[in-house]
Amino acid sequence: MEASWLETRWARPLHLAFAFCLALGMLQAIKLYLRRQRLRRHLRPFPAPPTHWLRGHQEFLQEDTMEKLGEIVEKYPCAFPCWVGPFQAFFFIYDPDYAKTLLSRTDPKSQYLYNFMTPCLGKGLLNLNGPKWFQHRHLLNTGFHCDILKTHVEAMVHSVNTMLDKWEKICSAQETTVEVFEHINLMTLDTIMKCAFSQETNCQINSTHDPYIKATFELSKIVFYRLYNFWHHHDIIFKFSPQGHHFQELSKVLHQYTEKIIQDRTKCFKTGTKQDNTQKKYQDILDIVLSAQAGNEDSFSDADVRSEVNTFMLAGHDASAAGLSWLLYCLALNPEHQEKCREEVRSILGDGSSITWNQLSETPYTTMCIKEMFRLIPPVPSISRELSKPLTFPDGRSLPAGMTVVLSIWGLHHNPAVWKSPKVFDPLRFTQENSDQRHPYAFLPFSAGPRNCIGQHFAMLELKVAIALILLRFKVTPDLTRPLSFSNHIILKPKHGIHLHLKKLLEC
Repeated sequence: MEASWLETRWARPLHLAFAFCLALGMLQAIKLYLRRQRLRRHLRPFPAPPTHWLRGHQEFLQEDTMEKLGEIVEKYPCAFPCWVGPFQAFFFIYDPDYAKTLLSRTDPKSQYLYNFMTPCLGKGLLNLNGPKWFQHRHLLNTGFHCDILKTHVEAMVHSVNTMLDKWEKICSAQETTVEVFEHINLMTLDTIMKCAFSQETNCQINSTHDPYIKATFELSKIVFYRLYNFWHHHDIIFKFSPQGHHFQELSKVLHQYTEKIIQDRTKCFKTGTKQDNTQKKYQDILDIVLSAQAGNEDSFSDADVRSEVNTFMLAGHDASAAGLSWLLYCLALNPEHQEKCREEVRSILGDGSSITWNQLSETPYTTMCIKEMFRLIPPVPSISRELSKPLTFPDGRSLPAGMTVVLSIWGLHHNPAVWKSPKVFDPLRFTQENSDQRHPYAFLPFSAGPRNCIGQHFAMLELKVAIALILLRFKVTPDLTRPLSFSNHIILKPKHGIHLHLKKLLEC
């Protein structure tokens, strides 16, 4: 009898391989189904907006979602689960008691967001966990000591004045509309290069630094896209996607930029030669990490040095640029508060030819405006943790270990149960009396707990210096023909820039 097709020499192995792959596929499908059912069971106590069984909350997971988030905060008190595709959910919280419960623990940062950033940043303070994070944090804290911050004021003043001189040339003798975010981005890069790495780059004039600025913007955009696209959570799928290919190219731009900074300093550090710019009276961030490596290369490797330089470069200029841009925009929309800040600055600084650390501490109204900007438009709109053990909230509802919890700082700061008229710019919320009456976890622009922002005092100092000098030389008003739209990445940025009318003020 003639052999059947399945019994031929080649057909049987192919049949077995097909059956094996089919079985693996079915097992994976069953695993994903059980994962979905388990997540639904755990999240059942928490109401959520309607979700599509396949896309999840896809309409919410877009760049311009801030207004939608405000609506959700009003409708779903405390928290809601956000589905990313059919098999993954992030748990958003925006209640002060919920925030306190989360931040009082030592859960690691979310594996999704920070693992997605590791290829471009490496593992620095931003995405380290455990004893190594504690070692780096303890070491780098010395770079933000009060005595060191005082020495940065002069460098900040120089960087801001360079930007303002450019604005004066643009404005000439008449009021002119300027896209300020681009200029501020270069100014904050100039500042962090001087203060953290003691390098004079002339980046506000030299356009060779533009690729780095563009790369940071595009990278954060891709990370945001990947975070909320379930299928791209898988490294292989993402790597071979157009976004993954572009991500690798942009990461090279960052690495080349920071590698040059390290190499230039390493030559001086190893030979003991002085740098060309100045004889420093303090150790900057790069000095600190290179000294740590020289003392114990096993505990502080070349990769650690690169990671911390990448981290401080990105966080030091990107978030600061967003913060100052939003502050200027808020004051442009609220001229009465802008004028009060200007009067306060003039009464203390005069013409602004010199600014001291002590003078900047004597600007209470300006400080309240900065805090109100952080509340209304937080440059870092969220932080996330992955639960290492089950978490029970004050109302008795619980989450299992392994859940990714996202603390929405935007949602917290716009929660009408916490803030009266949250969409209104009102600096008087931050008078001492009002602050004392508010929940201690209602205002978290720099997070809280042991993993709060290491550079928060540096950021506040830079904002005070910059806004003081800007208001002494310019009056700003909004260009209402170009409405603002948010680009919700890791850092909350203007999608199409911030266009403001700049009017040069007459010298006093």
